[in-house]
Amino acid sequence: MHFTRVVGPMRTLAFRTWRALTVAVPGPRIQAFGSGTDQIGAVLVVNLERQPRRWRRVTNELGRFRTSEGKPLTSITRCLTAVDARDGRAVAATADVDPTYRIGDQLYVQPDARLAECFSEDEPVRMTWQEVAVARSHVEAWKAIANGASEYVLVLEDDVWFSRGAPAAIDSGWRAALDRCAAEGGPNLLYLSYSDADGTAVREDACNSLFRPVRGLWFLSGYVLSREGAAMLLRAMPVIGPVDLWMNYRFGELGALALNSPVIKQRHDEASENAYSVLPYLARAGIVDAAYGIKPPATTHAGPVLAWTAGGEREGLAMALSMLGLRVRVFNGDEEPLRETRLQEVLKTFDALVDAPVVPAVLSAAAVNEHYVILMEPDAPTPLGLERERLPPSRSAILTLNGSAYPSWEVLCRVLRLSTPADVFPAGAPRAFGLFRDARPTTRPGPVVRIRGNTGSMDDSPWVLPPSSSWQPAPNGSRPPDVAGPVLAQASMTEASTLFPGITETFPGNLASFVPEGLRHDTEGALLEIDTLESGVRPYRSGAFASVRSFGHGCFEAEIRAAPGSGLITGFFLHRATPRQEIDIEFAGADPCRMLVNVYFNPGDDGTNMSFGYRGSPCRIDLGFDATADFHRYAIDWRPGQLTWLVDGEVVHQRVGWDPTPIPHLNMRLHANLWAPRSAELAGLVDESTLPASAVVRNLLVRV
Repeated sequence: MHFTRVVGPMRTLAFRTWRALTVAVPGPRIQAFGSGTDQIGAVLVVNLERQPRRWRRVTNELGRFRTSEGKPLTSITRCLTAVDARDGRAVAATADVDPTYRIGDQLYVQPDARLAECFSEDEPVRMTWQEVAVARSHVEAWKAIANGASEYVLVLEDDVWFSRGAPAAIDSGWRAALDRCAAEGGPNLLYLSYSDADGTAVREDACNSLFRPVRGLWFLSGYVLSREGAAMLLRAMPVIGPVDLWMNYRFGELGALALNSPVIKQRHDEASENAYSVLPYLARAGIVDAAYGIKPPATTHAGPVLAWTAGGEREGLAMALSMLGLRVRVFNGDEEPLRETRLQEVLKTFDALVDAPVVPAVLSAAAVNEHYVILMEPDAPTPLGLERERLPPSRSAILTLNGSAYPSWEVLCRVLRLSTPADVFPAGAPRAFGLFRDARPTTRPGPVVRIRGNTGSMDDSPWVLPPSSSWQPAPNGSRPPDVAGPVLAQASMTEASTLFPGITETFPGNLASFVPEGLRHDTEGALLEIDTLESGVRPYRSGAFASVRSFGHGCFEAEIRAAPGSGLITGFFLHRATPRQEIDIEFAGADPCRMLVNVYFNPGDDGTNMSFGYRGSPCRIDLGFDATADFHRYAIDWRPGQLTWLVDGEVVHQRVGWDPTPIPHLNMRLHANLWAPRSAELAGLVDESTLPASAVVRNLLVRV
């Protein structure tokens, strides 16, 4: 599991130069390759069609070496087209792969006490689209081997290189493998490339060349598989979980072997698009303390984009444009038509306008303007001023987005000249949610509670208004929303609750680990207590709890007495991952008379690997009292297109669409915690003389 390859530009350049020079020098024969029945007779390279450069590089690597008969290795090499995670149909439900596995499977390969402490072995984990695609690609390789003519085949991924001394190590290891398997047949599986699971790999029967792995090997970037071994793997399907993890369960039946040291390695200069399903769990357990995955979309120069849809129940095109890094505004169609001046004003803030009413003469001018991109769904009504047949193909596209369960990015990204995302094309949010509408009021009512100008830095992602918008938070004087709907969950928290159990984990940026001892229940409620920790990767331990289930829109209330003390944050919030969305109430112990409210938004359907942003869009609200001195009732009222924060039943802050972010639209879990941020800017430095300190949360209520 190659989580990240963070390499500086100079090192990347040096690596590429070194490999270019190396592959220009002919290498020796590798006696393990040849046409004999006890030789590796073929090389299969798993390569994405959209990555021809990788194919060229790996064939350059292979072209250095020759078989035992003197033929170049490229003469026995063929390309196997990889399953592309961007093709929704390719990674849809399949009998070959079961996408749900358990934390226990991860622990089987790589035991870690911190992960085992945080999660039950039966905690389900769902594979990412990329992991499913990788698994299916290797399954296709096994099928080709099982039905092929070669007794043994080397399977390579397309981002590998051969280390110095690889030919001799491969020959020595292959001879040793043949000797070991002379009696029972094989070898069925020999790893030439792998990563030891953080030094926890269990090795048996080691000799000078190789060993027998029991478990603990990651990666499938270079391995030799026999025809019988391929048939055995196919009989054992479905693959459950990431394929390199699942292979560890097959080592015994395959009689797997591995070289003492890997000799085929992955390139440092190839950006990985893979997203790993276990990473959020490793981060929550405190095993990793950084954000991994693909980088946020760069500021795009695509557009301006004018798009029209067929008005379906879900708004996939708007979501897709947002995932590409465009700031998208969607119109309902009943707005005042945009004249030229107003259109240009709107396009100073937004990159793409969907279903915008535009004055026909202005639209006709935009259609012939070389800077505009025009997009239309096939069944969309053609707006006045636009003639489809006269649209230039280089700047327009008719997108088949409806009527297909798995639309493609290709047409959309080609006309926008943008790279296609690793995630599948979205179905989009329900139209009734009003996502991406700009509902900012032109004038705001008078304040009911003063909000200070110190809002803190905001994220610079495409899903937060740019600084040029001059966004200033302001309270809304509207009446409290009607929250008299049915109760979904309720708990006094004076005793342990099955609805809101304690959690044992952490997250990047937190100096504390959440442990069972940090959460207690008494007559006051749930006590979250933070104190120093004598040993561990984090200096403090604290308490947290979260709802078992996820909730959609509703009102989320609790009575809270925040913890005092510099460097401490008491949190009450809604949160989800993939994509990350969050709605916060937080109290800094050093600033107890203010409440911090915050929103994080990332676009995509459930499962989309977008978790960018670490500042959100915060603002601080003067409460008029000390939140650490006594209990007060705090609420987040979350509705389609609107967020309202309440204190003791009074509205203190409200946001609507693009004020300054879209409103989160996917189900989230309700959390409460007490933590210590690494950032002194957020809450100051921890004053350990005030520890232990505690916050109390009671009388939780979730209503529609």
